[in-house]
Amino acid sequence: MEKDFYCNTQIRVKEKDAKAEGYFGRGVAALLHGIETHQSLNLSARQMGMAYSKAWRIMRQAEEVLGIQLLYRMGKKGSRLTPEGERFLAVYDEAEREASKVVYEIFRKHYR
Repeated sequence: MEKDFYCNTQIRVKEKDAKAEGYFGRGVAALLHGIETHQSLNLSARQMGMAYSKAWRIMRQAEEVLGIQLLYRMGKKGSRLTPEGERFLAVYDEAEREASKVVYEIFRKHYR
């Protein structure tokens, strides 16, 4: 009987020599996708069931460990991704998709 697997990868990114704790991972990516949709860190956090203060801390920490600005914070007018934030998120999403494909193919090759 041939086996089929679901393989899930998780990529965590930080600047190689970052002094700060933390990384850019799925949670930060989810917050950024929510900001793309809602134009608001607060609404994005709320959709995820997260306190705004925690979301703000996570975003600030991600920017610190990456050494790039991910968001424009516009106060009561909300937030939006910087061009570099958009690019980083797109590359991260592609890396996760491609890594998952590779892991899946390795399992299919060696375990059927």
